[in-house]
Amino acid sequence: METQRRMRAKAPTYRLLFAAALLALAGCGGDKGAQEAPRPVLVVRPGGGDAATLSAYAGEVRAREESPLSFRIGGQLVRRLVDAGDRVKRGDLLAELDPGDARLQVDAAQANAAAAEAELARASAERKRYDALAKEQLVSRSAAETQDATYAAAAGQARAARAQLNEARNQNGYTQLRAPRDGVVATRNAEAGQTVSAGQVVFTLAGDAGREVAIALPESRIREFSVGQPVLVELWSKPGERLPGRIREISGAADPQGRTFATRVALDPNVASEVDLGQSARVYIARSLAGRTTTLRLPLSSLQRGANGAIAVWVVDASNKLHLTPVQVGPFGEDSVPVLSGLPADAWVVAAGGHLLREGQAVMPVDRDNRPVAAKKAR
Repeated sequence: METQRRMRAKAPTYRLLFAAALLALAGCGGDKGAQEAPRPVLVVRPGGGDAATLSAYAGEVRAREESPLSFRIGGQLVRRLVDAGDRVKRGDLLAELDPGDARLQVDAAQANAAAAEAELARASAERKRYDALAKEQLVSRSAAETQDATYAAAAGQARAARAQLNEARNQNGYTQLRAPRDGVVATRNAEAGQTVSAGQVVFTLAGDAGREVAIALPESRIREFSVGQPVLVELWSKPGERLPGRIREISGAADPQGRTFATRVALDPNVASEVDLGQSARVYIARSLAGRTTTLRLPLSSLQRGANGAIAVWVVDASNKLHLTPVQVGPFGEDSVPVLSGLPADAWVVAAGGHLLREGQAVMPVDRDNRPVAAKKAR
């Protein structure tokens, strides 16, 4: 009996301890929810990764304007002021030839021009004197005409001497090689002390006018592509991030050995600054039939019900947060559905498990190879 009384007396104490433990557990659960880790989600691009929809072609980032720079005269290269990779502005001095011979030619041309001007002045004075004598009939008219011809010949020699002087001065200016536009020195093919000939390439300048990807399209499928067709460009250094571009140029003739057509893909000007010359890239091009690009597609498992029952999908933004985006789709297929509007081709869409997600939720997007991907940044 005594033992039972003691247990009844301690019962309120046990209940208080139990309630405190429950509160502590509830507090721990609240902290865990507040610090919820981003949920891993499988993401795909509309049509991305479908070999039947997109074709990939390896390429290299090039400048739209690539200028081989050379001297217009030959000589010994005495100074080289830039190297490959240096950025230059229009008019910057890049290299210089030995100006000794060019200066001697200028001096000789100046001497010839001075002699011709002196001869012209003498012929002009003689012509005036003979004209005056002819008016007074002190010399024959034929003698005056002879002086006119002598003056005309002296005037022609003076013009020729002035032209030779200007040419010599230009030749002297050609000893300096300057940048014709803003850009980056892509290659250097000569060194100080080397003797170069006129027209020999010394530098290759990649202009800042734009960046492109050079690819080769197969002859068997060339009819499926057209100038202006939109594409996606993925750099090898940034897997999973695809940049918008378009086909700018397709060669009019196939390469006789590879049977491929050289093609240039222009990058969007807003993203051109993000790529470096010489980078390897992969260009994704949607197949087109009769000039009509194949519709983008999504797996059926990515579709959700949005507001008012409309079809929507979860899209991952640049900060890795979810947004329910309404889309217009076509007839359902066996395992996929065509996307008619409402979604860009480079968006990352959650492929499965959308019923467990919520608006604004932080996620960790991965592709089918379990590699983390980065959503396109807002511009």
